[in-house]
Amino acid sequence: MLLRASSLLCSSTSVTFTPIQLLNPNISPHFQTLEVSRPVSALSRARCHFSFLDARGKSSFIVRSTATQEVVETSSNSGLDLVEVGFLSGVHGLQGEICIKPNTDFPDLRFSKPGRRWLKQQLLGQDKIEEVELVEGRPHPAQKSWILKFQGLDDVDQVRQLVGATLLAEEDDRPELDEGEFYTRDLIGMRVLLKETGQLVGTVDNVFDNGGNDLLHVLLDSSMEVSNGNNTKTNQLVWIPFVDAIVPDVDMERKEMYITPPKGLLEVNMRADERSKKERRQLEWKERKKQQKRLLAAKKKLCELEQKHVFDGLRFGEKSQRNLLAENIVDVNSTLLQKALQSIENSSKKRWNVTEEINALRARVSECNLSVSRECLSFDASKEKVGANFTFLQQGKSLFSEGKVSICLALSDLEKEHVEEDNGPVSYLVTLLDDEQRFPKEEERSCVPLVIVSPEHAIEALQKLFQDNDHFGFESEKIWFLKEETLPVVCSSPEEPKKHKILMKSPWEILKSPVGSGGVLSILASHGVTESLSSLGIDYLQVHSIETKSQDLQHCISPMLAGFVSAKEAEIGIQVAGESEVENLEMIFSVKFLKRLKGKIEFDAVMKMNSHVQKVENEWVESVPSKPNSFAFRSDIYRVLSECSSSPAKICLMNITM
Repeated sequence: MLLRASSLLCSSTSVTFTPIQLLNPNISPHFQTLEVSRPVSALSRARCHFSFLDARGKSSFIVRSTATQEVVETSSNSGLDLVEVGFLSGVHGLQGEICIKPNTDFPDLRFSKPGRRWLKQQLLGQDKIEEVELVEGRPHPAQKSWILKFQGLDDVDQVRQLVGATLLAEEDDRPELDEGEFYTRDLIGMRVLLKETGQLVGTVDNVFDNGGNDLLHVLLDSSMEVSNGNNTKTNQLVWIPFVDAIVPDVDMERKEMYITPPKGLLEVNMRADERSKKERRQLEWKERKKQQKRLLAAKKKLCELEQKHVFDGLRFGEKSQRNLLAENIVDVNSTLLQKALQSIENSSKKRWNVTEEINALRARVSECNLSVSRECLSFDASKEKVGANFTFLQQGKSLFSEGKVSICLALSDLEKEHVEEDNGPVSYLVTLLDDEQRFPKEEERSCVPLVIVSPEHAIEALQKLFQDNDHFGFESEKIWFLKEETLPVVCSSPEEPKKHKILMKSPWEILKSPVGSGGVLSILASHGVTESLSSLGIDYLQVHSIETKSQDLQHCISPMLAGFVSAKEAEIGIQVAGESEVENLEMIFSVKFLKRLKGKIEFDAVMKMNSHVQKVENEWVESVPSKPNSFAFRSDIYRVLSECSSSPAKICLMNITM
């Protein structure tokens, strides 16, 4: 029998868990297999997949359809019931147009039909809803968003203030559905009863879409008893497929639906948690064994570096505190730490200076030096504007479109409490990714691998950002979220100049410091990203630092840099602005060079003042210094220029003029 496709809108990104068989094949010869896998979407609405197969492996149920998952919002200003239909994700062009990510199954109705709409924004912690007039809308070429034009908004600065706002439409202005189709929100809260006996099963708590049919998540009534005579647990939830054979009658007026569940459906649903708990216990036990092995290996390496004092906190404290210390110990890159400790001996010597190296490259007379204006860097720069360098721009654009260039964004200066604020790094990154003048167009990103390096506390927010925005056009399998490289801070003691003990932030936490831009090269190698890029056929990796200054929108992924380096058959390309000191990191490396480098980086030991705790006569005391008392280790990515010192022709320099 034919399946009618469900139209419930859900996120396309999910994390898949092990399928759980819900019914014993021996229970019914006509209801042979029932499976559920539980992908959990980034929008906190799980999508669960059921398959109903008869003995021939064909579907034996007709699927009911539900419609859009638009959320009802009541406007106190107008008294209207409004629905959320999408959120404004970024500006488009220079004429006051703005992109919207749909949250509706009716984009043509919501975005192309002119008329009244409403915008919801947060101002001073309060939701503010204002009416706007939609002039026109059209699908984005990438087919994943729409481009809208509102009356009275004619320039980029005006619409940029709307990025992040939610677009609302009148709830009454929704299409009439065909017979057998229902709006999701109309089903939630309905009473579910057994058709044969009229017994109350429970109420619909939520509705989920799996692409083939929808699933009702039903909160069982406390009086519900299963066939084996055992009462269900409090707040028990069960899955019920929303198909004609199981839910034959839906009474919208009485807010009731009647079900005819196959034998064993409810019972096995109720037992699913117990089996999953057992599986979870087994997985947790295996993970604990792996963690213990990693901890033993890490402790052995730290012992070799004479850092046994780090283990003191493992002998006392709460379990969570001891676990934190164990994670800190495992997280230490002992190989890098050993190399960094060697740099302390050279800390008194003149430090390597990137500006001097860049100026030396500027001073050379070479075809590998190029000067271009900033307005020539965009993907859409015209031949008239770019002039003689247009061939480099074209070659770079070809490399991106052919999937030969990968992008690495290194986020730094992220303060934990400001990560998700409106002017924080996450918001800034959205602005950058939605600006197709400064970043590859969305329809061209699927073949571009993306690496994001950031502080550990920002990883989760960044992952959610990409999941909520359909990964901004990138393929999820080709995105890496990597924690920035950090190393322990070590003491500087005149009494023991040869011993540099790791400082402790608390008895259960190692005091660490970010390594800096050079750590990007180390992470790419240690996580196997370089090898993965090579296997994908990537020729170049373009690295950009994002300093998260919301007012400074000068970051730009320039295809010209890739084209210039490729044309000159160089291994490294550097983009610098004017004659000023090098501030932002904008470089490109050949993947062959990165493989040869193997993550090798050089360190500088920098004297710092750091408060810490230490154990004195079996007591933990806090030490607050009055002068520099420790070394933090820094590595500059530009130090790799020394690897090409014997062949400077392998380095291209693109100087940006204002």
